[in-house]
Amino acid sequence: MDPLPPFATHRVENQPPEFAPRDLWQDDAALRKAVVREGGGDFAETLATYGALAGDELYRLSFDAHRDRPRLRTHDRFGQRIDLVEFHPNYHRIMQAAIEHGVAGLSWTQPRPGAHVARAALSYLHHQVEPGTSCPLTMTHAAVPVLRHAPDLTGWEGKATSPFYDPRDIVCDQKLGITIGMGMTEKQGGSDVRANRTVATALSGGNEYRLVGHKWFFSAPMSDAFLVLAQATGGLTCFLLPRWTPDGQKNAFALMRLKDKLGDWSNASSEVEFMDAWAYRIGEEGRGVATIIEMVMLTRLDCMLGAAAEMRMALAQAMHHAHHRVTFGARLADHALMRNVLADLAIEAEAAIVLAMRVARAVDRAPYDAQEAAFARIATAVGKYWVCRRAPGFVNEAQECLGGAGYIEESMLPRLYRQAPLNSIWEGSGNIQCLDVLRALQREPQTGRALLAELEGALQLDPDLDAEIAELRPVLEGHRVPGEVEARRWVEALALALQASLLLRNNSPMAAAFCATRIAGDHGNAYGTLPRDFELGALIARAWSG
Repeated sequence: MDPLPPFATHRVENQPPEFAPRDLWQDDAALRKAVVREGGGDFAETLATYGALAGDELYRLSFDAHRDRPRLRTHDRFGQRIDLVEFHPNYHRIMQAAIEHGVAGLSWTQPRPGAHVARAALSYLHHQVEPGTSCPLTMTHAAVPVLRHAPDLTGWEGKATSPFYDPRDIVCDQKLGITIGMGMTEKQGGSDVRANRTVATALSGGNEYRLVGHKWFFSAPMSDAFLVLAQATGGLTCFLLPRWTPDGQKNAFALMRLKDKLGDWSNASSEVEFMDAWAYRIGEEGRGVATIIEMVMLTRLDCMLGAAAEMRMALAQAMHHAHHRVTFGARLADHALMRNVLADLAIEAEAAIVLAMRVARAVDRAPYDAQEAAFARIATAVGKYWVCRRAPGFVNEAQECLGGAGYIEESMLPRLYRQAPLNSIWEGSGNIQCLDVLRALQREPQTGRALLAELEGALQLDPDLDAEIAELRPVLEGHRVPGEVEARRWVEALALALQASLLLRNNSPMAAAFCATRIAGDHGNAYGTLPRDFELGALIARAWSG
């Protein structure tokens, strides 16, 4: 052992090595198997490349990108309005890497079976290391189906799906690639977008309008264009509102301030005023919600993927620490109680990604398979509610595995903890998801039947799940629709049954423990309360290769 230098007071020992570099694709057996199972296996090489990049360079870049928050510059030094948001250079490097590797566009640039599954996996890998940039990437990806409602906007679609990132604030025609943001909610309405008061006035009877009003949340304000809702003569309508008008003028909107948020620090969210801003109508007047509905489904899927990604990264941080830290004469990971906690977290994390990737397959097949379309319609809301709700408590438990080190910013866990509540709030909070599930069961009975068919694929694989399916059957067959006050309980039950059925049918090593604890109820109210008769080492090994 080398002698201490003369100025050193002690030798630093019993600390884990640096987490990165890690190969986020090769380390994640559950993800790799899910991608192949759900039809994205042809993209494995693309995913392997990005998993290695994300776990190394992008992981290192993410700390400064997150710590140095965006700044709004409303005016230049001459007093002219510019409405620019400045980011740390690492933010732009991360965005560039993500767009080049297809996180925003692969589904549309390679439209073959499995493309949505692969793009979902890319989003999951990306979100693990820098979730703030996931916001503009998700919105750009999800905007494409909306743009297709307006054939005149094909040029916008081509640039939104291109592999080029260009952060310059210039006219769209001069850029090879663009990003698209969103502005739906207003001060008086929130999730109730039909309460929007922004007024859209048609120009010369065509698709061009002027908008006067505001948006309370205007996401990713440095995007090249935004999908917004406003009240036209015919009712709530969807519009594309660019930063620059077709004649090369700065559009007439002003960024009032950036939101001071709990987390999501690397991403800018803003408040905006429209002052006769130019916009292009997408879809028919009065059909704004119907026009953006596919975008909503895609963004909700990404919320689910984001929550699953946060759980995966939190688990990986806890596993890494526990396998290198020695306490009371043994590695943390060798203490029985810590093994129970790690195994329990591993079960939860795999159940989350398995459900999210199954929904991704349904989205992938929905255009040509009515059953999959119906399943995607309801399972997206079910999964978004449950997986996103599990993330905050999960991340906090992972922090405890590190003790005080998990509360320090140099670790990633405080960032993940601040980020964890966001996905359950964005794109409709928990109550909105549960009401959407009830609405689907009432108005679109094929959704309940599709969900039941999915569950029945696991019949006779676990007696407790069989009993749970029998309880759910009357609801899914339309014989009984739960009342609003029961909605959360029923949606939770649907989510757990779905996760159990997927784990069982896919022969996951986690399946038996999941069913015993989450379905049969042999579990406490905290993580680390698995029954003693499970082989914890096997569950841990499934999630962590060391």
